[in-house]
Amino acid sequence: MNETETLPERFRRWFAENGWQPRPHQLELLARAGAGEDMLLIAPTGAGKTLAGFLPSLSDLDRRGPQKPGVRPRGVHTLYISPLKALAVDIARNLERPVVETGLPITMETRTGDTPQAKRQRQRLKPPDILLTTPEQLALLLAGKDADRFFEDLRYVIFDELHSLVTSKRGHLLSLGLARLRRLRPELTAIGLSATVSDPMELQRWLVAQTGVGDPPHAGLITVKGGARPEITILKASARIPWSGHSARYAAPDIYEELKQRRMTLIFVNTRSQAEIVFQELWGINDDNLPIALHHGSLDVGQRRKVEAAMAAGKLRAVVATSTLDLGIDWGDIDLVMHIGAPKGASRLAQRIGRANHRMDEPSRAILVPANRFEVMECQAALDANYVGAQDSPPIGEGALDVLAQHVLGMACAEPFEIDALYDEVRTALPYTGLDRETFARVVDFVATGGYALRSYERYAKIRQMADGLWRISHPDVARQYRLNLGTIVEMPMLKIRLVRAGKRSGPLRGGPTLGEVEEYFIEMLRPGDTFLFSGKVLRFEGIRENECLASVAFDTDPKIPAYAGGKFPLSTYLADGVRAMLDDPERRKALPGPVREWLSLQQQHSHLPKRGELLVETFPLENRFYMVAYPFEGRLAHQTLGMLLTRRLERMGAAPTGFVSTDYSLAIWGLKDIGAMLVDGTLDLKELFDEDMLGDDLEAWLDESYMLKRTFRACATIAGLIERRFPGKEKTGRQMTVSADLIYDVLRSHEPDHILLQATQADAAAGLLDIARLGTMLERIKGHLVHYRLERVSPLAVPVLLEIGRESVNGGAGDAVLQEAADELAAALEAAEMMHEEAGE
Repeated sequence: MNETETLPERFRRWFAENGWQPRPHQLELLARAGAGEDMLLIAPTGAGKTLAGFLPSLSDLDRRGPQKPGVRPRGVHTLYISPLKALAVDIARNLERPVVETGLPITMETRTGDTPQAKRQRQRLKPPDILLTTPEQLALLLAGKDADRFFEDLRYVIFDELHSLVTSKRGHLLSLGLARLRRLRPELTAIGLSATVSDPMELQRWLVAQTGVGDPPHAGLITVKGGARPEITILKASARIPWSGHSARYAAPDIYEELKQRRMTLIFVNTRSQAEIVFQELWGINDDNLPIALHHGSLDVGQRRKVEAAMAAGKLRAVVATSTLDLGIDWGDIDLVMHIGAPKGASRLAQRIGRANHRMDEPSRAILVPANRFEVMECQAALDANYVGAQDSPPIGEGALDVLAQHVLGMACAEPFEIDALYDEVRTALPYTGLDRETFARVVDFVATGGYALRSYERYAKIRQMADGLWRISHPDVARQYRLNLGTIVEMPMLKIRLVRAGKRSGPLRGGPTLGEVEEYFIEMLRPGDTFLFSGKVLRFEGIRENECLASVAFDTDPKIPAYAGGKFPLSTYLADGVRAMLDDPERRKALPGPVREWLSLQQQHSHLPKRGELLVETFPLENRFYMVAYPFEGRLAHQTLGMLLTRRLERMGAAPTGFVSTDYSLAIWGLKDIGAMLVDGTLDLKELFDEDMLGDDLEAWLDESYMLKRTFRACATIAGLIERRFPGKEKTGRQMTVSADLIYDVLRSHEPDHILLQATQADAAAGLLDIARLGTMLERIKGHLVHYRLERVSPLAVPVLLEIGRESVNGGAGDAVLQEAADELAAALEAAEMMHEEAGE
């Protein structure tokens, strides 16, 4: 390829003046995208893929030249779509250098949720040449009546970190936005940029309009090989790794010592609460007054921008962050990434590690800090996966119907539409290629009427079909409400816990106290009568009224569901299989730290280490309970659902279960009867207990009794526009939204059980809240591979999950003390074994 034929003169000079040479993949992308070919570039961190993505656009703008004075402003030329507000801001800052230094006469601006309204209005009247924005802002722009004019000069659309954009409902909305852009500008060129991809062809298809006939069309692909192999280690902490827990407090002094030796460290955690805990722990021991900052999505935008600016200027020694900083950002001189807790996915770890050094020819350095002993194995599995380049990003999936309903309304806000034309357009988006005409018509009818059961209510009539056959919005207020409520991210609120009399659900006691707040996702798992632990008390769940959880004092000290400390990310199937493989392979276990190896060795002596394809089930007594512990290694979400279904099945079989608890790795159920003895004498059949038919009637019965589907319905109804979070001039409270959603849900369940939103709700619950597909795969996998060990005491492998029961003390309960004694005995045995090995010179 002749560089002089593709790279404009001003950019050739710019590369030469900086002592650089354009890389082959940058020139190839410039040539192919410049010729109009949609392209996907997969390149390691530091390979200059952002500049590569923009070179076709910048070259085209160079050829176009400045606009003549006195003529109508041009529309936007290039759209850059980012999954993060912070990334759009960072790319704008980095792109400014070549634009300024080459003297290219163009305008470039960002547009995110943080952009002031006045600036957004100005951008619509006089668009910049390059607009760096987010999926939600693109949807807003496309729903404007001036969308035709705004995008009339659009030539390129660049999707950064494409793998992270496409797999969620946000990605579904974005795919529909791309379909509309292609209708407005059929000749536009789409460029996807990504560093971590498990299925490139899926992304290649996402970038181009799908026809539904013949071989699926796809974008071209450029893959950049190479890049320095990352240097990843697992922290060797001075303190003993705890059996359970999620915060890694034990390692705070060692983490701090690492910070002191580095210029800048980015400390990743999986949840906002972890971020707050780790930040406070580090500040508490920050005797050297190192500048340490915190960055997560709940912080004020001003505070986040200050942290970002300080990072860019190299003024910080460490930043504790959630996923708000794990994509593409190149701030400051980060020379180390630390990951607190197991990463839950190989692709996520690779993405986060790439934030260190950000140079292709230098290795990224990372330290993993497991929060507990099982996480040591998960960290090792993630480390092994990273070295072989394994990827486990989820598939794109079928397009969500609530997102489609939102898009249909947005398109009506932009201009009247003809239903067949819009259907054909929607099906060009990859997630909606398989959408049938009847389902699409039902979605349009929902937007127009709310559905059969709601069509008599005028407020749900958002669009109307006129005499000319076109669909239009029914009132200008509809467009205003759409703009205020657009988006696919619905915050799950907290519920107040209100004390009531036992058996009373209609209302609170006069003066009944509020005990505090709990995450709604936990409460929605419960059914009336379940007991749970809160604020040191065992409470009985009575029901939900508006945005309150009604609970009474339980007169036992044995909570049925003691805790549900769900993590932000599910454990990937790849890493779960990696942990199972490690337990089955003595050679791989040699890479683990001494205490963990001894823990597993003791497990082998006292019970059994499960083979890769087995499901180990242990039973044993402890105090006045009988326990059954299973080790599926399928993630907390799947285990939570399995626990609910197994307790129902055990109740029906007469085993009298009284509670369960789950982690990412195991599940413990306890009860009043000796489950082990019942399995041995045949009263219980293990094969029948774990039969996959539990995903039929048992699942349906539990869902009918829980509040989960109501809560999922509310999220779907909010995205679909049936329930608005915000009205012009006023906010709708969480209480009002809950009341509205619950009433509508009950009406639809009774009068229109096949309503399009109930269909969307069931799909969401199966995939996002219950992990039904994964649970079904696991039940199929373990058929014929169930192994039961009846023990006289707690096994070493069972201690971590049982300690989850005692995360918060219960007044008057002695069970925790007994369990802690068992843990202490095992710890003493481990220490003795380690000392023996040390004396033997091992």
